[in-house]
Amino acid sequence: MGKIVVSMYVTLDGVMELPSWTAPYWNDEIAKFELDLLSASDSLLLGRITYEEFAARWPERDDEEGFARRINEMPKYVATTTLTKAEWNAAFIKENAAEEIANLKKAKKKLLVYGSGTLVEKLLEHDLIDELHLLTFPLVLGEGKRLFKEGIDQKKFMLTDSRTTDSGVVISSYVPDK
Repeated sequence: MGKIVVSMYVTLDGVMELPSWTAPYWNDEIAKFELDLLSASDSLLLGRITYEEFAARWPERDDEEGFARRINEMPKYVATTTLTKAEWNAAFIKENAAEEIANLKKAKKKLLVYGSGTLVEKLLEHDLIDELHLLTFPLVLGEGKRLFKEGIDQKKFMLTDSRTTDSGVVISSYVPDK
């Protein structure tokens, strides 16, 4: 059985939208954490908006650590009902997203999700998340899209690890409490 790992950046007030606000806090600890997650994954699983943002930025990037090379080369599965032209090593999941993603997981795929708030809510709804990593940045934005909307069903998680980076970002790792 494969697994689905989610890595999400949030503010203290739960905002996850357009995380350009992470730049002042970015450091080698966060970069290593993300490279380790990416290196342990077979493929990316993204929502349409995150895919479009990443596909516009990452193909032109390069770095000494190998993150850019890895993210550019790895397969991507994109949950979308509107995109028609697959680029950047992508395959589209158009219908029955929860079922198709569950099948990828059964096929022993190790899928990493970045951003993709709507997709994460769908994964949570269908109990498809195996690990949830929240990187909580020490600021309050006061507005923006929140990680979880009101009205979702209660889900319990167990904290498996927590650490604070030198820049004050708290990295909390959870698994479902089944």
